[in-house]
Amino acid sequence: MKTNRTNGRLVAVIFTIMCLFVSAERVDAQGDIFRAHADIVGAPGSGVYGRATLIQTGAELLPTVLVVVEVFGLEPGTVHGCHIHETGKCEPNFKAAGGHFDPGPYGMTNPDANHPFHMGDIPNLIADENGTAFFEHRTSRITLSPGPLSLFDGDGSAVIVHVDPDEGTTGQKGGAGGARLACGVVEKD
Repeated sequence: MKTNRTNGRLVAVIFTIMCLFVSAERVDAQGDIFRAHADIVGAPGSGVYGRATLIQTGAELLPTVLVVVEVFGLEPGTVHGCHIHETGKCEPNFKAAGGHFDPGPYGMTNPDANHPFHMGDIPNLIADENGTAFFEHRTSRITLSPGPLSLFDGDGSAVIVHVDPDEGTTGQKGGAGGARLACGVVEKD
C-alpha cells in the first residue's frame, strides 16, 4: 500500500511540473511583455535628468522585471541611492512619492526600518567621470502586470534618486540615501 501512495505522489509532482512548463510555454507564446518608464527630473537648477526603463516578460509563475536606469548631470564620482517609491507623485520636493515600495500585510515603507528588504530596493547609481550613472538590474520583487507586487496599484509608484548612497543597513537614519535628488513617475508604455 505504501508503494501506491509513493507512486501517486510522484505522479502528482510530475504532473505539477508538466503543468508549470506548459503554462510557461503559453505565456511565452502569447508574448506577454509589459513595459513602463519613468522620466527622472532633478530639482530646478540641478541639471539632473534621466530615464528608468522597466520591462517584464511573462505575467505568470515568477515574472521578472528588467530595470534599466540612466541618470545624467550628477557630480562625477558620486554614489546615489535609487529606489522605487510607493506613490506615483513627485511634488513638492519629491516627498509626495512616499516611502519605499513594499506592499502587503507585512510591508514597511519606512526607508530605514526594513532596509534593504523592501520590494522597491534596487542598486545604487555610481556616477562616472562625466557625471553619468547607469545600471541594469533584474528583480522578481516587483511586477508591471496586475497583482500584489504591481507598480500600478491604486496610487502608482515613482523612481527616486537620493543625494547619498544607500548603505544597505536597517535602522540607521539616512542609511537608505537620505535626501531626494530627483524623481520620476512610473508610467505604462
